[in-house]
Amino acid sequence: MSPGVLASHKIGPDGAPEVWVLHGILGSGRNWRAFTRRLARERTDLAFRLLDLRRHGDSHEGFTPPDTVGACVDDLIATAHALQVHPVGVVGHSFGGKVALAHAGRSPVGLRQTWVLDATPGPVGDRMADNEVVRVIRALDTIPLPVPDHATLASTLRDAGFSDGLAGWMTTNLRASADSEGNGEGYRWRFDLDGVRALITDYRDLDLWPVLEAGPGDLHVVRAGRGDRWSDQDVARLAASGVQDHLLADSGHWVHVDAPDALRRLLIDHLPGGSDTA
Repeated sequence: MSPGVLASHKIGPDGAPEVWVLHGILGSGRNWRAFTRRLARERTDLAFRLLDLRRHGDSHEGFTPPDTVGACVDDLIATAHALQVHPVGVVGHSFGGKVALAHAGRSPVGLRQTWVLDATPGPVGDRMADNEVVRVIRALDTIPLPVPDHATLASTLRDAGFSDGLAGWMTTNLRASADSEGNGEGYRWRFDLDGVRALITDYRDLDLWPVLEAGPGDLHVVRAGRGDRWSDQDVARLAASGVQDHLLADSGHWVHVDAPDALRRLLIDHLPGGSDTA
């Protein structure tokens, strides 16, 4: 993989226009595979590319600081040039949603539609102080590496007060590790924890309301009705912007897990047609 080019996995027919899917912090493209496979069965006119953002998954080498939302956008553009594929749509969740919005603000070649899934465009400040992701990162700092097995990690996180679901999800972020002689020594993270901290800091402070309010193309925002990301002021400002706003009333923040059918229906109905002209 060339420097600055993101690891990715494509689902769908060769030659079809591509929609790129961006995961959130501590995730990877593989977190969206089951959801996207079902989506691809309905939208056979499109291909879907699941990317690992910098410092995550298999995109852990060849990326230089600073680790920011803007740098993630640079990576998307570099990846498009390297693959010679410019996505017609980008769907981003949480941290990936803010990356998707910043990407739309650059007016990249070929982009026709952007989806921001439960990510507020403005600074989040103190609202992230006790955010679940921040608490997970604090917990990960206390876990000695390598971890001997998946069960040990899950048990450690449950003992720290995290849910079975989150503890199980975190085990998907382990990769087998070997010592200097090539012998298996257990498991390490599939992400760079220091890089992740830098990305979260930039995400927390970055204000993209001016980008959203400028209306960069066909922009859709999906809000989780049971989530905690949106203040009343945010919702009012979003309504005033005229951006297409979709509320998944019964979903928590993990919209593709909590309301997969409703989210999939939105995308099936609204994603651009693969045979349409730009």
